[in-house]
Amino acid sequence: MPTEQLSPSNFKPAIVYLILTKQTEQALELLSKNYSVEVPKLKVGLPKGHTRNAYGTYNAQNQTICVLDSEVFGNPFVILHEFYHHLRTKGVDKLHRGTEKNADKFAVEFIREYQAAAAKAALGNGS
Repeated sequence: MPTEQLSPSNFKPAIVYLILTKQTEQALELLSKNYSVEVPKLKVGLPKGHTRNAYGTYNAQNQTICVLDSEVFGNPFVILHEFYHHLRTKGVDKLHRGTEKNADKFAVEFIREYQAAAAKAALGNGS
């Protein structure tokens, strides 16, 4: 899916596709450009205390999405969920202003649009 030709209608499916194919850095660059925010850093390894119950976390102080392992780079739900927290971190104080519920909704919206686009493409190919 070429990213040079992104329109509003195929932006979200393209982002999910990039993450699924582990082109996560490119997806984060496009998301950041679209939402006019700095590109978050991406790091393998969770902070202490998060290793048992999370696949990813967002550290607002250093604007870093931390993931459990490199396999999570290909998980659109985790990456988009943590990017939402990056979007919602505002101001000099870098306070976390997003809720888990809204981060989930943000990720699911991207994934649903990807699924719809994939289904439409499959129908168009006579599958």
